[in-house]
Amino acid sequence: MQEQMLNNKNIVITGAASGIGRATSKLAASYGANVVCVDITNNVDETVAEISSAGGSATAVQADVTNESEVEGFVQRCVDEYGRIDGIYANAGVSGGGKAVTDLTVEDWQRTLWVNTVGVFLAVKHSLKHFLAQEQGAILCTASVAGLRANAGGVDYSASKAGVISIVQTTAYQTYGSGVRINAICPGLIETGMTKPTFDRARERGKEDKIGQINPMKRFGQPSEIGEMACFLLSDRASYVNGQAVPVDGGLSSSHPWVFPRN
Repeated sequence: MQEQMLNNKNIVITGAASGIGRATSKLAASYGANVVCVDITNNVDETVAEISSAGGSATAVQADVTNESEVEGFVQRCVDEYGRIDGIYANAGVSGGGKAVTDLTVEDWQRTLWVNTVGVFLAVKHSLKHFLAQEQGAILCTASVAGLRANAGGVDYSASKAGVISIVQTTAYQTYGSGVRINAICPGLIETGMTKPTFDRARERGKEDKIGQINPMKRFGQPSEIGEMACFLLSDRASYVNGQAVPVDGGLSSSHPWVFPRN
């Protein structure tokens, strides 16, 4: 039995059908949370089934994080189902495809920012209405090391994640003295459905062992490693952490990438 770090907390997690969202949903439930698992695909039902089979408490909601009425709806669903909302993790996002800036279209740019930035904004907006009334609540958003430094993603993706960090930092001051906390996680290279093309290409070339080699831990990360940090930041144990963009990247963002010389 996991220690109950989120005991009786009611948490909404978006992008919960796979990757970081699924891993975090399962961990949050194991730590005692009631989890509203949200995703645009019906694969979110599988996440809830896994949680339920392990003895956890979860509800599946199929919704689009860029549709304001649907966002308002799944936040309210948490309140209706469990009595209140204690935290939200705005995790849903898209990779943007990694095109060069000269190849990007306006439509590419709009889609990436619409999901990654507007989706986060809507989650923040509609959860805050409840948190401000309660004078308590935790908001968490998935940003990226690409929002901190160059060369970790395409221009559209990197700009969208820098936008997420700005939303977090600005909202922290707009909610001054309210009892509400808001933070971002900045994952490094994590093996998920979003990064699958990168891993597939490396494996096709027999270069899987090279993935993640430029960070000090010499490896890529797993969704559960992001999930553990997410659960901490959503919990009362992180009661003095606010307005931060926290890298979980094996040390990649601690310096400029370089290759250690071998003799």
